Formats: sequence, C-alpha cells, structure tokens
Amino acid sequence: MTNAELFTEGLNLMISGMGFVLLFLIVLIYAISFMSQLINKYFPEPIAVPPASKPMPNIAPANDLDHLRPVIAAAIAHHRRQQGLK
Repeated sequence: MTNAELFTEGLNLMISGMGFVLLFLIVLIYAISFMSQLINKYFPEPIAVPPASKPMPNIAPANDLDHLRPVIAAAIAHHRRQQGLK
C-alpha cells in the first residue's frame, strides 16, 4: 500500500468512527428525553402544599454591620489562631 492509500483509509476510518459516535450520541439524547417523558407521565412528583405560614419573629437583617462586626472580628481572630499568625 502506498502512503496515499493508507492516508485515505485512515481518513475513511476516522470519519466513519466519528459518524458512529455522533449517531450514538443523538440516539442517546432522544432515548433519555423519551425516558424522562415516561417517568414524568407515570410517576409525577407530588405537589407539595406549604404548611400554614407562621408569623416571623422580628429579626434584624443579616447585613446589619453593627451586628456583623463582632462576628467578623471573632472569625478573623480564630483564623489567625489556627494559622499561628500573631
């Protein structure tokens, strides 16, 4: 076999292999979507009814800097103690 024949056979094998992989992936996508439709049709998720809402206690917002400042300082101090800094 000459180099040109080997090259064309290689290209032919590569294109046919890539074609089969592409075909397999397309079939796989349709099979998965079909199975998803079957599952949703015969086993639908139950609709969750939220419990009766209770009045929320009056809580300050979490982004209030006056409440967060000591928490942040404690977290930094704890991290520094663990890392052996200062």
